[in-house]
Amino acid sequence: MDLSVDDKAFAAEVRGFIAEHLTPEIRRAQALTPSVFSDPEIIAPWQKALHAKGWVAPGWPRDHGGTGWTPIQRWIFETECARAGVPSVSPMGVKMVGPLIIGFGTAEQKAFYLPRILSGADYWCQGYSEPGSGSDLASLKTRAVRDGDHYVINGTKIWTTHAHHANRMFALVRTETGARPQDGISFILIDMKSPGISIRPILTIGGDHEVNQVFFDDVRVPVADRVGEEGKGWTYGKYLLEFERGSGIASAKLRQGLDAVLALARSAATGHAIEDPDIALGAAEIEVDIDALEMTELRLLSAMQTGQNPGAVSSLLKLRVSEIRQAVTRLGVEVIGLDALAVEPMRPLYAINQAPAIPEAALPIVPEHLNGRAYTIFGGTSEIQRDIIAKLMLGL
Repeated sequence: MDLSVDDKAFAAEVRGFIAEHLTPEIRRAQALTPSVFSDPEIIAPWQKALHAKGWVAPGWPRDHGGTGWTPIQRWIFETECARAGVPSVSPMGVKMVGPLIIGFGTAEQKAFYLPRILSGADYWCQGYSEPGSGSDLASLKTRAVRDGDHYVINGTKIWTTHAHHANRMFALVRTETGARPQDGISFILIDMKSPGISIRPILTIGGDHEVNQVFFDDVRVPVADRVGEEGKGWTYGKYLLEFERGSGIASAKLRQGLDAVLALARSAATGHAIEDPDIALGAAEIEVDIDALEMTELRLLSAMQTGQNPGAVSSLLKLRVSEIRQAVTRLGVEVIGLDALAVEPMRPLYAINQAPAIPEAALPIVPEHLNGRAYTIFGGTSEIQRDIIAKLMLGL
C-alpha cells in the first residue's frame, strides 16, 4: 500500500511512542511469552501508557474512549506494535466485553465499567465453556436463580483463561429452561472476589498455567450486573464472539513471528536451515497465507469503520489465523531441529539455562508450538467455524 503523507506522519508518531514507552524489560518479557495472552504484569505499564495517550481501544466509538482512527491507521498501529514486540492488551476487556457493554449495556454499566476497562483497573476473564459444553455451548448448565435483587449462581466453568489473574468475569448462565437449549441463557458480569468462587489451575502440555476451572457455590450477583434482557444471553454471546474472532490485525503479529523464524533459519545456529527446500517452501506458503489474511482483515476493518459488525467473516478469520499460527510455530520447530528437544517446557523460560546451541530468540518456539495446539480449539473449534462459514456464507 502507498501511504499518504499524513499516514506516514502517523506511523512516525507510533514508532516514537513505542520507543518512549516500550522498555527493554517489557520487550524481553513479551518475547519470552509463549501464549497469545501476556501476563498482567507485562501488560500493565504498556496499557497505562496507552491509556494516557488515548490509544487503548482503537475499535471503540470515539465518544466511549475510542481513537477514531481510519482502517489504515489501525493497520499502521498494529503493524508497528508487532514489529517492535509490543505486548497485546488483554482482549477480554477491550475487544470482547467492552464492545458488548457499549452495544447492550445500561447507562450505569457503561459509566462504571468502560473507564475501568480502558485504564486496566478491571482485568476480565470469560465464563463460557463448561465440562461437556464447549463447542455445544448451548448445553451449558451453570444456573442463576433469581432471589430478589440478586442471582444465586451454582455450577462451573472450564478452560477459563487468566481466571487466576482476573477480578471480573463475563459469563453465560442459565436463568430458565426454554424450548430450545439457546433459550433461557443470560449474560452476567461477575465480581471474582464474590464469596463462593474458587479456582483450580489447569496446566497445559507446554507447562503453562494459563487456563483454569472456576467453581460457583451459591455466588450472589446483583441483577443490575446482567447485560441486556434476561434470557437473551445467547444473542449477546454470539455478538461478543464476532468481535473476539474478527477484530484486530492478527496478520501483523503472524508476520513478525514468521520473520523471527526466518532470521533463525538463516543463522549459523541452525546450520542455515533456510537452505533446506522443505523449509524454504513452507516459509513461502505461510507468507502467501499471511498476505491474503492481511487483505481480508483490512476489508473487514473498512466495513466495521462504517458501523457494520464482523458477521460470519469473523469465523473465516478465526479459522485462518489459528491455522497460520500453528504453521508458523511448526515451521519454527522444524528449523531448530533436534536441538528443540533440549527445551524443557515445564520450566519457566526465564529460568532455562540453555545450551549454547540455542540462541535466546529460539527459546519460546517450542513452548509456543505446544501452547498453540489449542489455537484451533479455543474461541470456537475449526470444525465449528467451518460449519458457520458453510451455513452463513455459502448457504449450505
